[in-house]
Amino acid sequence: MQRISWARTTPEAWQDVLKQMVVLHGLSLTPAEARPIVRYLSSRHGLSPAEARTVLYDAERRFLRETTMIADPAVSACSKCHYIARPLSWRRSPAEWKRFIDAHASAYKFRPGDAAAPFLANVAPLHSVDFDNWYARSGVADVSGRWLVTASLPGRGRYYGEIRLDPAGDGEFDTFVKLTSVADGSQLRRTGHIAVYGDSAWRGRSSGNPSAQDTDATPDNPACEAREVMLISPDRAIIEGRWFWGQYQEFGFDVQLRRPPGGPMLTLLDRQSLKAGSQGARVRLFGDGFPAALNTGDLQFGAGINLRSIVSVTSQQVTAMVDVDSGASPGKRDVVLSGSVLPGALTVYDRVDYVKVTPDSAMASFNDPAHPRGYQPFEAIGYQRGPDGKLHTGDDLELGPVDAAWAVEVFHSPPGSSADFVGAMTPEGLLVPAARNPGNNFDVWVIATARSEVDLSGKPLVGKAYVVVTIPTYSMNGRQYVRDLDRWVDIGPAPASIPVLRETPQ
Repeated sequence: MQRISWARTTPEAWQDVLKQMVVLHGLSLTPAEARPIVRYLSSRHGLSPAEARTVLYDAERRFLRETTMIADPAVSACSKCHYIARPLSWRRSPAEWKRFIDAHASAYKFRPGDAAAPFLANVAPLHSVDFDNWYARSGVADVSGRWLVTASLPGRGRYYGEIRLDPAGDGEFDTFVKLTSVADGSQLRRTGHIAVYGDSAWRGRSSGNPSAQDTDATPDNPACEAREVMLISPDRAIIEGRWFWGQYQEFGFDVQLRRPPGGPMLTLLDRQSLKAGSQGARVRLFGDGFPAALNTGDLQFGAGINLRSIVSVTSQQVTAMVDVDSGASPGKRDVVLSGSVLPGALTVYDRVDYVKVTPDSAMASFNDPAHPRGYQPFEAIGYQRGPDGKLHTGDDLELGPVDAAWAVEVFHSPPGSSADFVGAMTPEGLLVPAARNPGNNFDVWVIATARSEVDLSGKPLVGKAYVVVTIPTYSMNGRQYVRDLDRWVDIGPAPASIPVLRETPQ
């Protein structure tokens, strides 16, 4: 009990502590008994929203290179097995950081530096002004009722709709979601159950209607059962996070919920950019509470974008026709509808300067007897060079997805040779590893060739991403390694059936 008093962390980490107590110390605990324990610890010994936001990508299971995270030699050993966000999701007293590091070093056979504990105690202290201020005003968040939803799923595009949350007792809620695809108008209904820890941590599960699952067997099916990790803003007006699934949680919606204000609220546009000089471009605007009588003065698209006409109006969708001045300066524009503002919703550009494939580096996996295939979705995003006139700099303007043809190319293979033994791309940008496991790792390029965008010499714009397509498990020096997102993790002695490779895990 004394150790608990000197630590704070996320719901996932407290759950792992209970699992460790069961596995290592023989604790007997049912799920019904564990749930209120995790709720109590996460609420009383959790993270403030500001603390949680910096490490949320680990709980959201996002594939991310920690280039912006702390790269201090004192904690460099952490990133060999997992994200640095994992230890930084804890807050401990200096003595507890020392005890934790010593125990970790003993269990995993490494020698920590003398600076590790003081460093972690400084960057992840038990007490902080932010936490104290948040804790003084925190309470169980009531998120019941109706929220507006916007979501995006790589390869499937963007969605809009609403979610209803019905109280189920003890800070838990039943969820009912209705989403509509911006791309084709198809509808998706999902139901689920969530728990709110403290006033900021949303954790739950949901799934789509069974008929959609039965008729569409693709692994990125948006009706699949998903885990939900969300963060509730301090003012409880916005909830953001990820709903994810897959062998390596490689599929997922990026989701934002917003409370309807009781009046007009603009949440999403069907396009992200307009080309200077374009005429009669249709723009659909989605939201809630739009007035039936909408005047042209109620709708503004920013400098250089002129409203030609309002084509149709419903309470949740407006279709407008606009013209863009040929001399309109490139840049982002706020869109305003009846006083509701969507900042930077439209980008004006003169040409697409390059295509970037996202993510720009990733992993995918063949199957084995214990693991199904691990896929990887990609998107081809167009960019304009930005005010400095240089490509690939911080001021470049993102223009949204571009229509592209997809291909896979194995490193150092002859031009035109087949990559089918490694995998193939779907038209939507999903890398599907080959069904037969060749028993080795392969470095490949995923290549997107724009169908209609060309460079200044008239050649199609091309973007590339680097991908390792790997077997899911292997052993080295008698140890077993498994893939976890973007790295290999040592999980103990390896059975003889696992292939032995000469490569060192990276």
